[in-house]
Amino acid sequence: MKALIIDDERLARKELMTLLAAHEGIEVVGEAANAEEAEEAIHTHRPDLLFLDVNMPGRNGFELLENLDQVPHVIFVTAYDEHALKAFQVNALDYLMKPIDPDRLGAAIDRLPSKVEGDPPSRTVLKAEDQIFLKDGEKCWFVTLKDVRLFESEGNYVRVRFDDQKPLVLRSLNNLEKKLDPHAFFRANRKFIVNLRWVEKIEPWFNGGLMVKLKSRDRNGEPEQVEVSRRQASRFKELLSL
Repeated sequence: MKALIIDDERLARKELMTLLAAHEGIEVVGEAANAEEAEEAIHTHRPDLLFLDVNMPGRNGFELLENLDQVPHVIFVTAYDEHALKAFQVNALDYLMKPIDPDRLGAAIDRLPSKVEGDPPSRTVLKAEDQIFLKDGEKCWFVTLKDVRLFESEGNYVRVRFDDQKPLVLRSLNNLEKKLDPHAFFRANRKFIVNLRWVEKIEPWFNGGLMVKLKSRDRNGEPEQVEVSRRQASRFKELLSL
């Protein structure tokens, strides 16, 4: 598994690199001292795993992740205590406190997937199995795209609906549509992009449109619904071979 170390402290990077040398399954392919260097290194090396410091000069670790379309696995390496990190409500793979305890590092590595599925983060199109990072206020999530059922436009923002969460992120629906796999995510109308894996039922609707009912349920226990515009209905039928 290819790993990239991102930390503004040179000695901390060196220490972690020395500790990782004992783990045959981890290949350190590069290091970076800040978010700008990290973005370039991620583009160059396409790592499977980031060892990421949270608190860095300029953009912090969370802000770096926000700027990535496709996010590798992440293990945070930080001087923050556990309670400070939990305040962000980050569902990270793991996080290590500085100075790093070799046993804790070993435990974090043991939690890594035994096999990295799919291609490394080098594609321009995001597939259903890819992971994204979302931040809304003090809450942060790593989310696999297959678990996102809807993207909903709200002006210059997009509300991302997964599980019982619906964070609002600063992205436009038009730009997001260009990055998503069109065979997995469908632009139903001006307001919604639907994950086709979540479609449960399709019904005819007014003016030649369609009404899509999802596997998810609203507060009343009814299926969530999204209207497919007349303009998009024929393409939707073709995509699902209706």
